[in-house]
Amino acid sequence: MRNPHDTLPDALHKRLAQCFDANALLLSPAQRLSYGYDNSRQFAMPAAVVLPSETAQVLELVRACRTHDMPIIARGRGTNTTGATVPLHGGMVVSFERMHRLLRMAPEDRLAVVEPGLLNGDLQQAAKPHALFWPPDPTSAAYSSIGGNIACNAGGPRAVKYGACRDNVLGLAAVTGAGELIRCGGATSKAASGYDFTRFIVGSEGTLALIVEATLALRPLPDARRALRALYSDVESAAAAVARLMAQAHTPSMLEFMDGECVRLAREIGGADIPAAGALLMIEADGDASTVDIAVAALERAACGPGL
Repeated sequence: MRNPHDTLPDALHKRLAQCFDANALLLSPAQRLSYGYDNSRQFAMPAAVVLPSETAQVLELVRACRTHDMPIIARGRGTNTTGATVPLHGGMVVSFERMHRLLRMAPEDRLAVVEPGLLNGDLQQAAKPHALFWPPDPTSAAYSSIGGNIACNAGGPRAVKYGACRDNVLGLAAVTGAGELIRCGGATSKAASGYDFTRFIVGSEGTLALIVEATLALRPLPDARRALRALYSDVESAAAAVARLMAQAHTPSMLEFMDGECVRLAREIGGADIPAAGALLMIEADGDASTVDIAVAALERAACGPGL
């Protein structure tokens, strides 16, 4: 049976054409093709692709699609591996790649206000001169968008100390499925009034609302970082080491686990210069240059144990 969401209705096309010019409303198969997949290797052709450049356009898009019963799939840069941006059941892809402005950098308040299309790596470069950084660091940080990071609650290895996106987003502006602009959270670490819609929307992959602005909590950039690598004979020994590492006073700033198969692939396919092992832990400490060595020594002691 033909899916009605695989094609763009004429009435919806006419309405969107009044708000988006030809290079922001992609209709040809060649234009739509690259928006039909992400890093999951799944594929489905969208009925259309829309590239808004401002919040007013997102509002009009949602209202128009609601009127014509057209599903919307939010997309950042398509770096996720979950298929979250693939229109498997038809619908329209809205890509936020053109909403990429850094709206405000406030070093004195340790926060940044950004549009969803800004790249994680670009934010880090903007924050670095102020000796600040945004903790979430997924593998794709250099080329993934802040909006995509937030939608997937990305974290990366630093989440062990600094948390994932949900712990580093202060507030959001988003467009609901009813075509309403809402603001939640604020510019402070503690905002106890009202419902905590910010944490609710983070990680919802665009199913609850389309993020159009985010207020992010920045952290002081550590003076120094030191790394350790620990190899174990089996997964159980590595897991026991993780328990010891997290039970002592010096929380690692990064903790990454690899089982034996990952180690093998890293050696044989990735060309990594590491010995064969049943499991591996990559451990990092950060902080003041005068104290980081103390933290590293404590982490090294905790990593030592049976199976090392």
